[in-house]
This record gives sequence, C-alpha cells and structure tokens, in this order.
Amino acid sequence: MRLALILSALVVLLPTPVASQASHRPLKPLPDDPAATDEDRRFIRRAYEIARSAVSHGNEPFGALLVRDGKILAEFENAVHTKKDVTKHAETGLISDACIRLSRKVFAGSTLYASTEPCTMCCGAIRWAGIERVVYGVSESQVDRIIAEHFGDVPARDPLSSKEVFRRIDPKTKIVGPVAEAEGVPTHAEFWPKFLDSRPKEE
Repeated sequence: MRLALILSALVVLLPTPVASQASHRPLKPLPDDPAATDEDRRFIRRAYEIARSAVSHGNEPFGALLVRDGKILAEFENAVHTKKDVTKHAETGLISDACIRLSRKVFAGSTLYASTEPCTMCCGAIRWAGIERVVYGVSESQVDRIIAEHFGDVPARDPLSSKEVFRRIDPKTKIVGPVAEAEGVPTHAEFWPKFLDSRPKEE
C-alpha cells in the first residue's frame, strides 16, 4: 500500500514529457535571408507546391526546381519511398534527370530552388553539377526542431548547414536562405510527427 502511494506521488510530481507539449507551441519562422529577391520568393513558393505534391504521392515534403533567366528548366519532388531509393531527394533527383539534357554551362548559369535546405548529399550533387546559386525555403534546423518538439532530444538530421558545407567544398557557390519560411514550415509540422509515429519500431 505504501509503495502504491509513493508511485502515485511520483507520477504527479514528474514533469510532463516534451512530446506531449509539442503540439501547443507553434514554431517561429526565421526571417528571410537579406539576399533573397522577390523572384526568389516566387520560385520558393513553387518549390513548396512541389513538396506538398511529394507528400500526396507518399513521399517526404521536399521539392526542387532549376531556373535560368526566369524560366523553369526542371522540377523534381522527393521520391525516396515510391522509388525505394534513399538517393531520390528532390535536389539529387532533379540533377540526375536534368544531366541527360542540360550542359554544365546551363547548370552554372541557373539557380536551384529547394523547398528545404539541401542535405550534405544534395550539396555534393549540386557542387558536381556546377550549380553556382542555391536558394532554399525552410532551414534544416527548423525541421530538427519540429522533430525534437515531438519526440524530445534527438540527433540532428544533418549536423552541417549547407552554407558550412559549401564554405568547405566550394566557397564560390552562393547559398541564399531561408526564404518565405512561414509558408513552408506548416507542411513539415504536419508531416513529421505523423510519419515518424507510423514507422515500424524496428526502423
């Protein structure tokens, strides 16, 4: 009887788990990168549309497009689940498809728009394609915060920011972001808790 009373008291006194508090604290979007232009915001909104399309097709919320002189040359949405290929991120998929018909000169004169900050793998593909300007919408750190607020402290999905990656591997590449983050964060906030809760425990 005494043990039962002690356990009951502990339950009352213990702090509420982080996960149960997460849904009540909206994430504050980061301000736009000062280098972003109105054209950048327009194309980032298209990247967000592509990201939402990826979710509707059973994939993760990422989209990318390649733009030169105001014209869209290529688009690609994340396809890691439908293609069963972990390399089919929006950026790597776009570059892989576009390499068949676009020259490195065209890549060099284009801007790659990504709905979310490119990961290290995608940065490598961008570098080897010769793309010299990248604009992203939602910061990777914000995605990490969304996941952490739902599940508690977890390792960062990618420990290096894209700006840090390019500072090390190709400093001439210009990285602009975040851009219009307030419009992209809700898609991640809705997607990741449901997706991670639904994964089989053995993963």
